[in-house]
Amino acid sequence: MIKTAVIGHGFSAKVFHLPFLNALPQFTVAAVSTRQGIEVAALYPEAVIYDDAQRLIVQADVDLVIITAPNEAHYPLAKLALENGKHVLLEKPFVNEVEEGEVLISLAKQTNKVLTVYQNRRWDSDFLTVKKLIDSGALGEVKVFSSHFDRFRPKLRQRWRELPGPGAGIWYDLGPHLIDQALCLFGMPQSVTGRCLPMREGSDVVDYFDVTLHYADKEVQLHSSPYSAEPNTRFVVQGTAGSYVKMGLDPQEPRLIEGHSPVDADWAAETPDQYGTLYTEQGKRSVTSELGGYQALFIALANCIAGKGDNPVSAFEALNGIRIIKAALQSSNTGRTVQL
Repeated sequence: MIKTAVIGHGFSAKVFHLPFLNALPQFTVAAVSTRQGIEVAALYPEAVIYDDAQRLIVQADVDLVIITAPNEAHYPLAKLALENGKHVLLEKPFVNEVEEGEVLISLAKQTNKVLTVYQNRRWDSDFLTVKKLIDSGALGEVKVFSSHFDRFRPKLRQRWRELPGPGAGIWYDLGPHLIDQALCLFGMPQSVTGRCLPMREGSDVVDYFDVTLHYADKEVQLHSSPYSAEPNTRFVVQGTAGSYVKMGLDPQEPRLIEGHSPVDADWAAETPDQYGTLYTEQGKRSVTSELGGYQALFIALANCIAGKGDNPVSAFEALNGIRIIKAALQSSNTGRTVQL
């Protein structure tokens, strides 16, 4: 059993990490760093509660540290954890700067510890369906790939992600999901053109992005707007043999927020009304979504720590995503396409 420490007890920890640590026999919650000590101690009576993340990393008897702290803390906390002989799972984005990621990758290699990043949306049902359609040739050669993560949030919220600071803004928050999926499908692009803007009244950080990844044979469009009320487009994939259109987001996040425990085999399954549609010269048909499940990341991580499998999300792959984030911001600031 992997003795696990969780840094932070906010939305990410409570929704995306602790439910899986509780549900999977490979893990036990051994320590938590939080300012909500009394509440967390009641939930996890066997865990040691720390009010300081650094002290937890140095003192706690754990194998794995999961870091859900604000983005500016990712690098120093991950570095400290690796230096103290712990495996590390970092919430996305991996780091704020490319140089930080390079240091962590080198340190993980030196210490022979697993360094991975929580790119959970590799296990979204809709993304797995898109991947299967592309791999099967059902769409022919993909020429235009459009990926959206739109929401209706026209007013600012008092959250660190929406306040000025390192790694703040929606491009660092939602961008890593869309970038990672694109890299999984198509690899690194040749160049990037981006518009990353603060659009909402009073906003000082990016809350809208429209970024194009340029490949030799296709265009990949990544988009997020805070002004998009339902229904929302998720994927539009256009190929030489047909197109696939998917509306709405994967249901795992809202189910986890509602308190569903990810224990049943089909807990993450989409319902028929959530399926996407394939359009070809022969007509259109609904495509049954593949079965997703974020538990796959944790299971793969446990196997990797045990020396029985590959890293589910390598830090090198995650660092390529940071390179694209930086390139898009440079493009937006200069009004020019940035070569990679």
